[in-house]
Amino acid sequence: MRDLPLPTLPFAELNSADRRSLPAALPQTFTAPRLDVAWARTQEDLMQAQALRYQVFVGEMGAQLSPPPGTPDGLDVDRFDAFCEHLLVRAVQADGRPGQVIGTYRVLTPDAARRAGGLYSETEFDLSPLASLRSRMVELGRSCVHPDHRSGGAIMALWGALGEFMQRNNLDTMIGCASVSMRDGGHYAASLWKRLQQTHLAAPEWQVQPRLALPVADLEQGLEAEAPPLIKGYLRCGARVLGAPAWDPDFNTADLPLMMRIQDLPARYRRHFLGE
Repeated sequence: MRDLPLPTLPFAELNSADRRSLPAALPQTFTAPRLDVAWARTQEDLMQAQALRYQVFVGEMGAQLSPPPGTPDGLDVDRFDAFCEHLLVRAVQADGRPGQVIGTYRVLTPDAARRAGGLYSETEFDLSPLASLRSRMVELGRSCVHPDHRSGGAIMALWGALGEFMQRNNLDTMIGCASVSMRDGGHYAASLWKRLQQTHLAAPEWQVQPRLALPVADLEQGLEAEAPPLIKGYLRCGARVLGAPAWDPDFNTADLPLMMRIQDLPARYRRHFLGE
């Protein structure tokens, strides 16, 4: 990946300045904080998201990053950040003001992808089978939630804002790489892929090929591998796996290519996220 200076934000793109506060949907035994969901508007907003990403990807997952020269310590930065819209969720403080970022997604729109010279996912997969979808397709990436806020509310708030964004901008397809830990050497990831291959594989015309494939044939494939919560949530919303996982040596993960189309959302999720 080519090194670039620390990015600045394309703040005005696609009217993404909306902000709203909403309660998290958590179990009744837990008093959920109110959550504020907003699109990044300043460089400080972006840096808070990048700091959370660094905490999760480096601090928790042990990723080895290669940031652009001049990147401040403690931030996860790559060349695609400059072209993306960044969705942030914050817990509302006692005085009613939003606190630090506790969850984030970044969104690369079709126009922004053209300016960026492609999608991040294209560094891991040959996406040529998806060419006919690209004019209304966004890439979701760098999703993470602070470890103190992983009870479900933060990710549901993010998904609600993403659904609204897709509708407002006449977009209908989301793709991205869903990462699976390889701390066990990849056996869990290989077993998960073999299970999802049987139950959630996309139609042949949408299937893509990894550029650096996880060596599934050399790994245990018979483990009882339940999908991580985030991937399970995508699958419940109608997402499909586009093919075999790639190996990301920097993040030490196996990355599954996923695609989720608005037309495939089950009715209950359409009502929840799209108000239909």
